[in-house]
Amino acid sequence: MFFELLRHRDFLMYRQLRLCSNNGGFEAIPDPPLHLDLGAARRTLETTGIAVVDARVMLVVGLDPEVTISRTGRLLFKTQDPAAAERAFQRLRTLLDLPGTGDPDAFPRRGGIA
Repeated sequence: MFFELLRHRDFLMYRQLRLCSNNGGFEAIPDPPLHLDLGAARRTLETTGIAVVDARVMLVVGLDPEVTISRTGRLLFKTQDPAAAERAFQRLRTLLDLPGTGDPDAFPRRGGIA
């Protein structure tokens, strides 16, 4: 598993995809922030044939649209198309076992990841 649940929270989720403040793309922000093993994530993505640029503090993932992944789990989708951002999020969610989005009350209180 690439993420560790921070001890001070009972649940983990991604906020809904939202347009970035500069309107250049969409972002998904985990709440609380995650600790992401970028090396393990890169290897998993490359194993499935996805091109990845490892910039040491973030990964640039060659999906359509391109996605930047930070160590804290923040995802930046370089598109203004919300449907394309959602498709890329769902693909990464499956490949990297990312938590879901939605109402925190819908997620388990112990064990954390939905």
